[in-house]
Amino acid sequence: MGSRQVTDWQGKNVTVAGLGVSGIPAAKVLHGLGAKVTVVNDGDDARAREQAAELEALGVTVRLGDGATLPEGTELIVTAPGWKPDKPLFTAAAEAGVPVWGDVELAWRLRGLDGREAAPWLCVTGTNGKTTTTQMLASILEAAGLRTAAVGNIGVSLLDAVLGEEPYDVLAVELSSYQLHWAPSLRAHSATVLNLAPDHLDWHGSMEAYARDKGRIYEGNRVACVYNVADKATEDLVREADVEEGCRAIGFTLGAPGPSQLGVVDGILVDRAFVENRQKNAQELAEVSDVNPPAPHNIANALAAAALARAFGVPPQAVRDGLRAFTPDAHRIAHVADVDGVAYIDDSKATNTHAAEASLAAYESIVWIAGGLAKGATFDELVAKSAKRLRGAVLIGADRALIREALARHAPEVPVVDLDRTDTGAMLAAVQEARRLAGEGDTVLLAPACASMDMFVNYNQRGDAFAQAVRELGAGA
Repeated sequence: MGSRQVTDWQGKNVTVAGLGVSGIPAAKVLHGLGAKVTVVNDGDDARAREQAAELEALGVTVRLGDGATLPEGTELIVTAPGWKPDKPLFTAAAEAGVPVWGDVELAWRLRGLDGREAAPWLCVTGTNGKTTTTQMLASILEAAGLRTAAVGNIGVSLLDAVLGEEPYDVLAVELSSYQLHWAPSLRAHSATVLNLAPDHLDWHGSMEAYARDKGRIYEGNRVACVYNVADKATEDLVREADVEEGCRAIGFTLGAPGPSQLGVVDGILVDRAFVENRQKNAQELAEVSDVNPPAPHNIANALAAAALARAFGVPPQAVRDGLRAFTPDAHRIAHVADVDGVAYIDDSKATNTHAAEASLAAYESIVWIAGGLAKGATFDELVAKSAKRLRGAVLIGADRALIREALARHAPEVPVVDLDRTDTGAMLAAVQEARRLAGEGDTVLLAPACASMDMFVNYNQRGDAFAQAVRELGAGA
């Protein structure tokens, strides 16, 4: 199905699957291009009816409470990324030979629609660190004087970015495994898979399927496939990718870099990939202290962002300036306060074991606040790796018993407080218990390794509750 010219869309029967952050913009854009748009949605609540009324006023057909049936005459489905591939709608589409695109695929196909040259995409995925790396990348590109934006799974909508009036030189694009699953023709300038750990397996069906969808980000790369030297699975995905002639595999490592790698030497971020005579030469990019915060996994994020920027031809100074200018989002290893010689760190964003492991690795002596919804995760490996750093643990949330049992198996000497509570006020009690366990020089770390929805609206609210509890401690509560 052609898509570069407006005329291609005239009268095309397009079904948009799902109202929400991607579905509504997609329906509006397609309707504006002359397509006959039908939106199907599983839910039929007050919010959905309100959204449906807005679209129907434009002339879009909306079917609420019926996301399973393929509307007659459908030539293309554009789906919200969260819709699982095994839904009956997609089975029916496959049987009828109807292609399924996500919002990312739609945006990719609509680039250059107005005749302008389309901005290249530098793409980032991975189980953890995607948002931080994409924002770091955008900061570096801006420091180089380029017109850019952090888009995709964060920030500006991709459809807005490719169709908006502002022309971009390059886009920093965060992509989830869901989005990549539904983006078959995406071809990035350069891309990275930061890391791979089990996540969203209920959606993908298996670790192999999850990795395969992540690996799609490398397909057709033109300049660089950036991988994590410490995570062989990411390098395997590069090997399996079908890339353009001349595209290079570029590694990033927290150790000293080899040729075609970026790494760290004596507190300096160093490039041995995008330099003349990389067998012998290295280019200093920034100091570790330019990375905020300079935790190991965040230095890895910075190296990945630097690699993508360097692949795009950004000068070394812009890497340093961009990293210095970058401020991480709230609830990502955020230092809340020091109280009585104890540091209190909010990493509520650590919603899975992989993220929590990175967080725990950043500190030497920790009282760990953990627990919530496990989403099918197990905690033995996380606890075994982190046991030597744990001074104590305070457990909250619905699935805290899983963490308690892992601690009993792998860190039996660590004192554990099991708060049998899932109310919001439990966070103040958790912080008070953590204070009791912590000594001067310790870090009280909220890195739950679990989702938050058993107790809180989202991880932001959980982090805010932690910060508020710490402030009450500091005020003598």
